[in-house]
Amino acid sequence: MSGRLVILAGGVSSRMKRSAQTARHADPRLRDEAARRAKSMIGVGSGDRPLMDYLLYNARESGYRDVTIVVGPDDREIRESYGSRDQGNAIAGLTISFAVQPVPPGRERPLGTADALHHGLRARPDWRGGKFCVCNSDNLYSRTALRLLCDTPHPAAMIDYDRSALQFDQARIEKFAVIRKDGEGYLRAIIEKPAPAEVAAAADAAGRVGVSMNIFVFSYDTILPVLEQTPLHPSRQEKEIPTAVTMLVERDPHAMITIPLAEHVPDLTHVDDIAAMREYLLREFPRFSF
Repeated sequence: MSGRLVILAGGVSSRMKRSAQTARHADPRLRDEAARRAKSMIGVGSGDRPLMDYLLYNARESGYRDVTIVVGPDDREIRESYGSRDQGNAIAGLTISFAVQPVPPGRERPLGTADALHHGLRARPDWRGGKFCVCNSDNLYSRTALRLLCDTPHPAAMIDYDRSALQFDQARIEKFAVIRKDGEGYLRAIIEKPAPAEVAAAADAAGRVGVSMNIFVFSYDTILPVLEQTPLHPSRQEKEIPTAVTMLVERDPHAMITIPLAEHVPDLTHVDDIAAMREYLLREFPRFSF
């Protein structure tokens, strides 16, 4: 795959910003950052390093070298931190490029993750004929997860996270999308906001339930036309990667393999996540350098 990675960082962080307005117990400085900065740039690490530093570090240590960050039209901070040029910024052993996800006229927010990835790929026609990984910017994916996807021989793959290994409160875990797969591990469906019966139906013979944390490998040439055809979600009115994946596997039952992994995925969704993320980073990266 030549270590290609797309990081989606063009969202408006609406849930984080809403929670920052009502939180009273969070560190005032971090609460202020949560209200005005992109989630991936909140100073949660040692020396107030942003989460993006740690994600890029894990990516580099897992074999990725060519990174495209999809940003919003008003972003300055991410670009100022990781390169002044649209493409070819050399940062800490990585080559970092940028793509902009616009906000369509009449909307207050961009069109979702599938739209973001579409803009990211349109900015990288030099990736045609190859594979790439794509992930969120507000999750800290481990080097294990990133390496598994970097090394997979399959044209499309996703990490199948063990639901029982996630260290969130139960109410939050119950909202995560579960994945249904066949006996060979090929994806059949990603079920968002699943009902209890859908969770039970997704369990394997041992009772294990897998969830998606939005990290995938795709073939550029295969996924690009699917992204172009991805419809708006009927209620959220956004184009989403799970919808594109569903379209992909409906056309080919062997289109995407699932890779099982049991580990926690630190996340920045609400202001209450900041303290937990900071504690995790200080514990797991005691002498961080990037």
